[in-house]
Amino acid sequence: MIRIGMLTSGGDCQALNATMRGVAKTLYNLDPETQIFGFEEGYRGLMYGDYRLMKPSDFSGILTVGGTILGSSRQPFKQMRVPGENGFDKVEGMKATYRNLKLDCLVILGGNGTQKTANLLSEEGLNVVSLPKTIDNDIYGTDMTFGFQSAVDIATQAIDCIHTTAASHGRVFIVELMGHKVGWLTLHAGIAGGADIILLPEIPYDLGSVIQAIKRRDKAGKRFSILAVAEGAISREDAALSKKEYQKKLAASRYPSVSYELGDQIRIALNKDVRIVVPGHTQRGGSPDPYDRVISTRLGSAAARMILNGEFGCMAALRGGQVVAVPLSEVASRLKTVDPMSDIISQARDLGISFGDEL
Repeated sequence: MIRIGMLTSGGDCQALNATMRGVAKTLYNLDPETQIFGFEEGYRGLMYGDYRLMKPSDFSGILTVGGTILGSSRQPFKQMRVPGENGFDKVEGMKATYRNLKLDCLVILGGNGTQKTANLLSEEGLNVVSLPKTIDNDIYGTDMTFGFQSAVDIATQAIDCIHTTAASHGRVFIVELMGHKVGWLTLHAGIAGGADIILLPEIPYDLGSVIQAIKRRDKAGKRFSILAVAEGAISREDAALSKKEYQKKLAASRYPSVSYELGDQIRIALNKDVRIVVPGHTQRGGSPDPYDRVISTRLGSAAARMILNGEFGCMAALRGGQVVAVPLSEVASRLKTVDPMSDIISQARDLGISFGDEL
């Protein structure tokens, strides 16, 4: 009999339940005596011993259900070594819960910050297997994260819906999509949705270039333009600022996000009607699409095999269509960003899509 702890940490996404199901069904099938303890609200549950013994039935009927049956919370990695209330040692609290339950392994589902803490716990001597969750697809070491494609579907649908109203009124529409540090979601949804201009954190934009791209469409008889803008998109001027200077500018800005500032700038420069659309957390919600259901099931099943084979301190990752074990030490503290020189960017440029950096 093996005893497993399981938690979901950070922002939710569509395939968390499907992935947990993949882990659990595989373990129960290969070892019917398996015990799985689910920790409530991510690392917080592990810290304070808030858990419940799961049953096989808990993992039934959740393949298509979004969110997470265990709940989640954000526990910043930078705060893990900072004492909590009454001097509570968070790391020691997690280790104590693990040992009190006599766990054989801790299964952790989460994004970048979650993977950092998973690596920390592994370095502290716990048996850990993690799984790559995020709609941003920015976890290093895996070609794809679960939740990403479902979010792309939703973001693309938002752009699709904008096309008809933009064409009807001859407007400029800015669709702001999630992605503070990386632009995978905006890039894929922008291409899939037929956006005319795509602005990413990895490619600082020039306002003049954006204006010229819209003017070219006007000259070609196109009455509208659609911009897919990542929430972390940044102008060349702002990219040249130090982090402290940029934070100071943001704090003093009257705009809620880059899209609203850009919208005003376009409106003034071209005297055009500009509208901002922010799908927001709808990109995280709803059921996982078929692609995510498949890869999350595969990743979950592979993670179960890793546990049974004693492959700890690793993340189950998708590489070249195969699921492999990647050491957490390689994953933690690294970000998978969009390469401005990559094929997908070049091919988008060849189509005439502007990234706002053309001279």
